[in-house]
Amino acid sequence: MSKKKNKPFRPKARRPRGFEDRTSDVLRAEARLIEAAFSVYDLHGFEPLQTPAFEFADALGKFLPDEDRPNVGVFALQDDDEQWMSLRYDLTAPLARYVAENYDALAKPYRRYQAGSVFRNEKPGPGRFREFTQCDADSVGAAGPAADAEMIMLAADVMRAAGLNDGQYAIRVNNRKLLDGILEASGVPNTEAGAEQRLQVLRAIDKLDRLGAEGVEALLGEGREDESGDYTDGAKLGAAGIKAVLGFTTASADNRSDTIQTLEKLVGQSERGRSGVDELVQIDSILNAVGFGNDRVAYDTSIVRGLGYYTGPVFEAELLTEIKDRKGRPVRIGSVGGGGRYDDLVSRFRGQAVPATGFSFGVSRFLTALERMDALEAEVKPPVIICAFDKGLMGEYFKLAGELHAEGIRAEVFVGSGNVTKQMKYADRRNAQVAVLMGSDEMDAGQVTLKDLYEGAKAAAAIESNAEWKSTRPAQETVARANWVTAVKAMLAG
Repeated sequence: MSKKKNKPFRPKARRPRGFEDRTSDVLRAEARLIEAAFSVYDLHGFEPLQTPAFEFADALGKFLPDEDRPNVGVFALQDDDEQWMSLRYDLTAPLARYVAENYDALAKPYRRYQAGSVFRNEKPGPGRFREFTQCDADSVGAAGPAADAEMIMLAADVMRAAGLNDGQYAIRVNNRKLLDGILEASGVPNTEAGAEQRLQVLRAIDKLDRLGAEGVEALLGEGREDESGDYTDGAKLGAAGIKAVLGFTTASADNRSDTIQTLEKLVGQSERGRSGVDELVQIDSILNAVGFGNDRVAYDTSIVRGLGYYTGPVFEAELLTEIKDRKGRPVRIGSVGGGGRYDDLVSRFRGQAVPATGFSFGVSRFLTALERMDALEAEVKPPVIICAFDKGLMGEYFKLAGELHAEGIRAEVFVGSGNVTKQMKYADRRNAQVAVLMGSDEMDAGQVTLKDLYEGAKAAAAIESNAEWKSTRPAQETVARANWVTAVKAMLAG
């Protein structure tokens, strides 16, 4: 038997495409951003909820083709009872299922917030992942523009809570009913028969900031081929319909009231269009009463949102600050989140109208934008490293760590193997500022030795010989055990 056959199988360490490993810095930044958003939602009386990652495929109700295995757009598998389950593609569809399942027990409107991973079985690319984190707030059972206005204001307040100043962002608002009226006039029926064509129009407009008017025009017509050679079939609108839709996307003005006047003329006698204008008028009235001016919330007819379940007002949170990439070229971040009204999602389960509205943002995309804008909070400081001179003193070392923990200082005892030299290399690799040294002699004398590794590195650069290093011991001091925590604080502050 050959040696090759006896060799044990070792899988290759690799990640699936479109999935990321997230390190401590990223996770901490995500947690801070989510907590900032949660603080806004909690302040407004919303309650937390966590739904499972898997839902029954028919409950999700999106991306599911008419074929045996519903795995286009979602990650699906068949359970042992032969029912298809799918990883959630967003947090809204699971919420609709939860509300429908617990409808009678919930106070309505039911106001909840949630954050968690969502999954898209789509082609990955730069900035486009198949797993990412979303953060949502929704109000279910609330009809009327007041609930939509509240969601819009929540989105603006989340931008502030994330560290942005007014003028660095804007919430841009539109209404799906306006576009529905224009599409009706263009020959696209507002019925089930025209649903797929309307969705193609929405997705085409949703790409306006990325593809420009020419690219969107192609998608509204026959279709277009992208840079990779992939072809996207178009919405097949006629020339008049394409002109009407593109004209609608440029109908907004700098002032909300001016936009409303333009839209009143544009929708003409369309009943659905006039209903959309009236909702924007009511939202504008509430925003004005609370002091949300055009600088924070604007009306923008190019905003449509690509998901098919929106039924009324829609909005996006857009970053306005000009930023540059690593080569100094200007970069437009654009939308970092959005939402709107979706009155038909819960009714899929109950057969009765259940109004709903919500706001969602992608955590990773928002963080990337904040990082490029230098708007992220300072990173968490690395821990103080307590070196283990003597394994017999491990209890004392953990006692030292506990004294630092009680003062809110990150600290860890070195529990690996290796001498003090290796432990100091470990501290360097952790980018620790302070190392704590205590052997049996120091302990008997009631002392602790502290070493400022940052200052030590600076001093070491100016020392020419090992003998000089040993004689000076730069940035190192021995302090009494009674006040050693105060000395650590001073070293960290200095």
